[in-house]
Amino acid sequence: MSNTTSGSCTHDGHGHHHGPHHHHASGNIKLAFFLNLGFAAVEIIGGVLTGSTAILANAVHDLGDSFALAQAWYFEQVSLGKSSPRYSYGYKRFSLLGALISTVVLLSSSLIILIQAIPRIYEPHHPDAGGMILLAFAGVTVNGFAMARLSKDKGMNSRVVALHLLEDVLGWVAVLVVAVILYFWDVPVLDPVLAVLITLYILGGVVKNLRAMLPVFLQAVPPELDLADITREIEQLQHIHAVHHAHIWSLDGVHSVFTAHLELNILLDVEAYMKLKDEIRMLVEHHGLYHSTVEIEYPGEACRNAVSIS
Repeated sequence: MSNTTSGSCTHDGHGHHHGPHHHHASGNIKLAFFLNLGFAAVEIIGGVLTGSTAILANAVHDLGDSFALAQAWYFEQVSLGKSSPRYSYGYKRFSLLGALISTVVLLSSSLIILIQAIPRIYEPHHPDAGGMILLAFAGVTVNGFAMARLSKDKGMNSRVVALHLLEDVLGWVAVLVVAVILYFWDVPVLDPVLAVLITLYILGGVVKNLRAMLPVFLQAVPPELDLADITREIEQLQHIHAVHHAHIWSLDGVHSVFTAHLELNILLDVEAYMKLKDEIRMLVEHHGLYHSTVEIEYPGEACRNAVSIS
């Protein structure tokens, strides 16, 4: 019979203590989400009332950030729990589904904004500059407040979300500058031009996210890991004759899983077997793998997956 050993029991993400800071960070992300989503709705209404495509484009940007905040908030909560019988790897892969939904929404919304904004470059409409200024001040205030709250947290999740909100603040500063110019000078073309620039920036992020997501969906080896190098390191361990059926894939773009069959050159006693398990565990930890499962095959033993895809 083959033997299976897991070298990842210290990387399963369970059993960690979640102190007050973790709950504080989750609360700040929750606050930022509701502020962002609520203000995105205000922006959509304000963009329609003022006739500003730039504000509508910014609304799409904030809507996208709301999705990012929702995912961050949700997974801050999920990380407090453990895997379930149905989702044995936990819920980390759900972030891919959320990212895909966000991407589709942003892509669709951005195309709608471009369809509205590009014709206005050639036939500019006159937006309500005063209303734009008020909304821009509100945008800087709301996003700046949420960013200030999150910037005090030390968690990686909070820092990433704070950067999203910083982008929102800068976007509203750009809208404010354009609105002030429109208030004093008759240059209505600036509004659709800014809308196109904001939308192209959003689409750049969408393309970047798609390029990062697709390899994860297709279970490609993460770019920061070299399967051939890891395989060679294992083959250099004592008593290892060969390694086959070696695979690495990512659960969510961050946490990677490794599996392999290890063919031994001799029969091992209990002490040698435990030593080999420790060596594999240390190798797995060295490469930052979240979970690993290796199957031991003794000399002359036929691989039970010999006819499967390697």
